[in-house]
Amino acid sequence: MQYMSVSSGLPYPLGATVDANGCNFSIECKAAQKVELCLFDGQTEQALESHSLPAKTGDVWHCYLPHIAPGQLYGYRVSGVNDLAKGLIFDPQKLLIDPYAKALNKPLIWQEQSYQDDSQQMIPKAIVCPKSRAFQWQDKPNIALNNTVIYEAHVKGLTQLYPDMPDAYRGKFLGVCQPQVLAHLKSLGITAVQLMPVAAFMPEAFITKKGLTNYWGYNPVNYFSPDPRYVLQDGIAEFRTMVETLHSQGIEVILDVVFNHTAESGVDGPLLSFKGFNNAAAYLFAPDQQGSVDYTQYINNSGCGNSVNTAHPYILKMVMDSLRYWLTDMGVDGFRFDLAASLGRDPYDFSNQSGIFRAMAQDPVLAKCKLIAEPWDIGQDGYRLGQFPSQWVECNDKYRDTARAFWRGDKGHLSDFATRLMGSRDLFCKQERSILSSVNHISYHDGFTLDDLVSYQDRHNLANLEDNRDGHGHNLSANYGEEGPSTDLAILALRQRQKRNLFATLMLSQGLPHVLGGDELSRSQQGNNNAYCQDNEMSWLNWQLDSRQLDFLAFCKTVIALRKSSELLNNLHLEDDHYQLGHNVEKVNWYRADGQSMQADDWQDENRQAFCVELQGAVGTAMYCHQHWLLIFNASEQDLDFKLPLLAQDKRWCSELDTRYDNISDLPASICQADYQQAYRSLSLLKCTDARS
Repeated sequence: MQYMSVSSGLPYPLGATVDANGCNFSIECKAAQKVELCLFDGQTEQALESHSLPAKTGDVWHCYLPHIAPGQLYGYRVSGVNDLAKGLIFDPQKLLIDPYAKALNKPLIWQEQSYQDDSQQMIPKAIVCPKSRAFQWQDKPNIALNNTVIYEAHVKGLTQLYPDMPDAYRGKFLGVCQPQVLAHLKSLGITAVQLMPVAAFMPEAFITKKGLTNYWGYNPVNYFSPDPRYVLQDGIAEFRTMVETLHSQGIEVILDVVFNHTAESGVDGPLLSFKGFNNAAAYLFAPDQQGSVDYTQYINNSGCGNSVNTAHPYILKMVMDSLRYWLTDMGVDGFRFDLAASLGRDPYDFSNQSGIFRAMAQDPVLAKCKLIAEPWDIGQDGYRLGQFPSQWVECNDKYRDTARAFWRGDKGHLSDFATRLMGSRDLFCKQERSILSSVNHISYHDGFTLDDLVSYQDRHNLANLEDNRDGHGHNLSANYGEEGPSTDLAILALRQRQKRNLFATLMLSQGLPHVLGGDELSRSQQGNNNAYCQDNEMSWLNWQLDSRQLDFLAFCKTVIALRKSSELLNNLHLEDDHYQLGHNVEKVNWYRADGQSMQADDWQDENRQAFCVELQGAVGTAMYCHQHWLLIFNASEQDLDFKLPLLAQDKRWCSELDTRYDNISDLPASICQADYQQAYRSLSLLKCTDARS
């Protein structure tokens, strides 16, 4: 197969840009002596020919080849000095993936023998892709933050076991947009699907050698390409179809992105892409005793062998280009940034005015999307909860731990629990941050599922083949009498009540609720709290539900609907001693069980485990609407009689929710208007209504 002779082409845009006559190839590679573009047969992957890129503009090598069409496979080989002490590790035996590749022809799987010499057989080939039509913001759901309910899901885990799913779609992007999956998400009431990493990744060598894999995908090799594991034929088209289908149901798509490290690991790691083109610029390195850079010491703020240097212009541009691509060409609505404190390292110390934060703040495309931070990494001073720029929201692990401890029955958490309930204003200052800044969660992909949280005292990670040493050891979980599965009806009933308590608390708290996909289905990982390497039924969602699980699913739907029905329940704004929503002031009152207002000593009482909070005010702008709610919490071991706030004669309290009941339909039709018996370990939501209704 022969092509016309190569011409110089253009340095930008980076990557492979096709037009009616051929394709422009452009790659940044500052210190190389030669860059070869290698072309491969689309069916056999056999090498066809290679071309030395003839032109270099600044740090960018480029060429134009006529008659190159979409579907052409390609990769690069780079020649130059191989001197680790200078950060240069060029090796022409290693075929490299274009960092700007938009699609790859196969998944990247570690193969030690294939990589020892020439890596051509192991390395996926980039695919020349046609230009896609850009998504327009007006075509997106554009869900307001206060109405957002996030549902975290794995593409394969969500779809692999769904009944009546066409086999070809199981575990694929197209499986997510099948009618039955959409119907479940829609009926549940969530407004955004947060997908675990979908960009091309590679399972680590050590886990591959054990016969396991990196199921979660937090080990990227490329920041633009959908991973072929989730693709039938055309990754770009299928991903866009998934996004468009979810949008048609009013559901946004948020991507979990990993810009803190790559799969190339440390000094002994493979050359896959970044290292082979621009190692010294792509990663952070420790200084030596003289203060110079020691290129043999990769800084490891990620725990995965390296840290991407987002402060360097080379990486900063790549990250920005990637984010804009996923937003415009692929249509997503926002991002959740894994170990996002690394983004703020400029380059070593965190600053919420780092170069990449400033670049994102001024970008007109990124200004419209949702930005979610996992506000820490494992490097020095890496815990940065509450310190991100004002347009960000942040995963709040303090919320998670406090809610778990309070409902487990741990003493001394009442004041902290109330603070978390009202938006964690100790972390997100009212003068600088919205009350919606806290992404509240009880469970996340890393940790116990909700069902395991109330079924296991300890982690059970032996299946990971790390002698049960991996995973977090401080889970604030309980088994309530028996470790793991139980047939004891009393234990099962208490576990279900605790799940209802935790889920209802999540939905009735100020901030953005984050639901771990499968929690609504009572999914268990058999006590494994670090199932990153379990690509099997331990991780996949089980859709075959018994009556108890169906009751809990119905409960979840009800509580989400309650949250979404009231602005007062999901968007208060602190204004002096009251909460203000728009131009309307809401009153918030705190009471003990005897009806007296909570005092400072009450909040500090180590043994107090119950209280209630009254919310009332006018909401809405088009029409006056007064709402009045009462939330009652009792985490103690005893039933308690709560004195209810007095109402006008034409008003009455109505029970909207009580977690003591297994089935939501068992709520009492009427309640005593003077007091309310709150069962042990339960919560209630009462609504003030017209007595004549």
